[in-house]
Amino acid sequence: MSPALWMFRDTLISLAHPRRRHDSEVTPRMHFPYRGLYVITRARYPDTHHLTEAVVAALRGGAAVVQYRAKQPADPLGEAAALLAVCRQAGVPLIINDDVELAAAIGADGVHLGREDGALAAARQRMGLEAIIGVSCYDSVERAVQAVAEGADYVAFGRFFPSATKPLAPSATLATLAEARRRVRAKTN
Repeated sequence: MSPALWMFRDTLISLAHPRRRHDSEVTPRMHFPYRGLYVITRARYPDTHHLTEAVVAALRGGAAVVQYRAKQPADPLGEAAALLAVCRQAGVPLIINDDVELAAAIGADGVHLGREDGALAAARQRMGLEAIIGVSCYDSVERAVQAVAEGADYVAFGRFFPSATKPLAPSATLATLAEARRRVRAKTN
């Protein structure tokens, strides 16, 4: 897999308690696999075929979660639905980046929220109790503590290294992760 194909979430901390799934769901959502490789698609692909081929390759390589991250896609509904089919076939959850409505429209397993993507409570209400909801915390332990208190299933930190996709993002440190783990675990235990 070419490094140009993928951006990997710098660090995820899955500290929230997993939610119980209900057997009554028509299309059961996948559980968040609290270990493994979390793959994020590039912002742009020439077409849906190239996107799905890249995701299939990542799944063959052991991806445990796939996040669809597309900035201004030509066909977001078509691309997301195609990825959902591929991910369901592989038994891997699909998370939609930044777009609660798209996630709900295709029945995605979850959504990942950034600073400007709306409130976690609104996403939970729209997506349902069984949805996986992750929150970007950048370099903020306080944001992580708040997100977990509000019901986030996982929190993500980063960037840790220079980033072409997020050059102005605040830089997190290993100390940030240690502090987040300590404080969030204290809140959830």
